[in-house]
Amino acid sequence: MDQLYREHNRTIFKYIFYLVQNESIAEDLLQDTFLKAYKNYNHFRNEASELTWLRKIARNVVYDYLRRKKIIQFIPFLNKHEQTVQDDAMQYILENEARKALFDALSKLKVHHREVLILRKIEQLSIEETAQILGWNTDKVKNTQRQAINTLRKIWEGVENVEY
Repeated sequence: MDQLYREHNRTIFKYIFYLVQNESIAEDLLQDTFLKAYKNYNHFRNEASELTWLRKIARNVVYDYLRRKKIIQFIPFLNKHEQTVQDDAMQYILENEARKALFDALSKLKVHHREVLILRKIEQLSIEETAQILGWNTDKVKNTQRQAINTLRKIWEGVENVEY
């Protein structure tokens, strides 16, 4: 289990962070994800990769958190996190102004639109892997991705004219 954590903690943290946009919450949810994975590892059936399995657990942990807190919109806050993971995530996101603007535009999307774009375009997962993680069929992934890209384009057009 330690090896599983070492191999995938940064990827899972970034996935969770993109969804909740809060480092402190992402850190807590990362720990919850790996705790659930540890407790349920004997149920892992190798039907998907370990990373796909962990992403699905992470997604469920995030949605459980949202249901508990009844949060519809994500509000970004910054807090301290394990330094190497925090630095990697924040450096990636804030590396340049264009990436920051994209991150801001993503934060304005509905949760399910953001999630599809994170998995497909940032994590570069296949449609089938994305469908498996989300528990959707491939047509729903394709349609949601198309809607999300169209919405993101509209948001981005408004962002492009703003100077950073």
